[in-house]
Amino acid sequence: MKRLFLMGRSEAGKTSLTQALRGERLHYHKTQYTYAGGETIDTPGEYSESKQAGVGLACFSFESDVVAILIAANEPFTVFAPNCDAFLNRPLIGVITKINAPNANIPMVRQWLQSCCCERIFLVDNATGEGIPELRAYLEEDVPTISLEEAKRRQRLGLHDWEPLPAGA
Repeated sequence: MKRLFLMGRSEAGKTSLTQALRGERLHYHKTQYTYAGGETIDTPGEYSESKQAGVGLACFSFESDVVAILIAANEPFTVFAPNCDAFLNRPLIGVITKINAPNANIPMVRQWLQSCCCERIFLVDNATGEGIPELRAYLEEDVPTISLEEAKRRQRLGLHDWEPLPAGA
């Protein structure tokens, strides 16, 4: 299973998503520090909300196979800038949480995640489990391994390590 790095504002649902992916009963737990146990790396929301602490997110992301930006469907704004994938050398996905909230605005949040350059966007409700199987299936896909020479070749072509080679390349 791919190791998942979670970042998002406080109360976006990062810890709840970790619990849902593990099949655990959801219980509130304030994340006080970066927790890197198991297949997920859970970070405090304050890291995403603070420019000074945000650099730590980039450092911790190197320990993962995939990075996820979580934004609740009922958030009134986003802290993530367009093209924020520039500092990553891992695939970036988006996860929209709280999709069944009465004031959810999924199209707006999807647009934010698309402008962040998320390769895929998953819609989940941690409480009901909706969308969790699809995200888990993505995480269970094999992580492609390539040689250093192949990585250099892809870099010369302007591709990420995980992107497939275009026909004829």
